[in-house]
Amino acid sequence: MTPQATSPKPAVRFASRGSSYYDIAIAMFCVVLVVSNIAATKGIEIGSGAFSIGSVQLWPIVTDGGAILFPVAYILGDVISEVYGFKAARRAIIVGFAMAILTAVTFWLVQHAPAASFYENQAAFEAVAGPVGQIVVASLAGYLVGQFLNAWVLVKLKERTAERGLVGRLIASTGVGETADTLIFCAIAATAIGITSFGVFLNYFIVGVLFKVLVEICVLPLTLTVIGQLKRREPTY
Repeated sequence: MTPQATSPKPAVRFASRGSSYYDIAIAMFCVVLVVSNIAATKGIEIGSGAFSIGSVQLWPIVTDGGAILFPVAYILGDVISEVYGFKAARRAIIVGFAMAILTAVTFWLVQHAPAASFYENQAAFEAVAGPVGQIVVASLAGYLVGQFLNAWVLVKLKERTAERGLVGRLIASTGVGETADTLIFCAIAATAIGITSFGVFLNYFIVGVLFKVLVEICVLPLTLTVIGQLKRREPTY
């Protein structure tokens, strides 16, 4: 019997990390992460009145200021993973992790440094910057799990399909990563923004996941354009 012919495994390509485009992407990634952690100290409630089913609050919608920008971190993570591979994404995640820790330590030191006699905003500074440490702990715990899952899922799917199925792997990787990230973040950060009931916590978690994935889907044409441009412009791809 002649052995059955097997179809060749699709070729998987990634660009070199030694690129100015990669440097720009990782810088943007770090800025988005740091700014999101600071903005997340403010709880946001959208809507008036109240509607619940059992103990689960469905209305008003509860989120935090970090939700406005943080989805961009996953979009950038998708771009880096797709174009440069898992090792490049891992480097971006570790650098972002270090910058978030630096931010938290800086805020802590400034908060506890002696205020000048003419400085009248110490209480306001503590109210805004005080929860940053808890927010950063929550963000880093969720971020590490979510971003690594996002990058791993995307790269593993790409190993199966090569250049085909980009839309599917972008949405699938973001869905997995954002769900894990949001669950861990909400569980740790909820009390920092004043959430104390389980019903409101579920609202916070579900809204967070749906919003972040929806943002990914809405900006998908832009993400695909950026990925396409980078693949064409990177000489090593």
